Amino acid sequence: MLSLTCKTAIKAVIYLASRYESGEKAGIKEIAAYIDASEHTVGKMLQTLVKEGVINSSKGPTGGFFITSKQKSQPIINITNAIDGKEVFDECGLGLSKCSAKHPCPMHNDYKEIRDGFKLICQQKKVSDLCETINDGVAYLMG
Repeated sequence: MLSLTCKTAIKAVIYLASRYESGEKAGIKEIAAYIDASEHTVGKMLQTLVKEGVINSSKGPTGGFFITSKQKSQPIINITNAIDGKEVFDECGLGLSKCSAKHPCPMHNDYKEIRDGFKLICQQKKVSDLCETINDGVAYLMG
């Protein structure tokens, strides 16, 4: 359902949120290494997230990417919207362009239920909810 870039973006934002308390900024190389992703992908994706207001960046010797308290409280759906667009939660599970309730694909009803449930999770879960499990050592961002 979500693109690889979007999954990478969610991990990157959670990583930045997990560093919020320390006030440290992170560079592209550091983020890419921590979430095991390509520096090129991470760099482009971070630029998009900054442009969409999901995270912040600053330039210079002490620059890097960071997240504010308000951004830490945002729902995960802000990340998915910024990277994959709002349409991702309306797409057909088989990739058909004309799939709908009136003209369903063979998986339509089952996939719609899962897709709608995942959308609800993304709307309800905040970045802070997910970074707490990282900071508590209960969940991980690396394979």
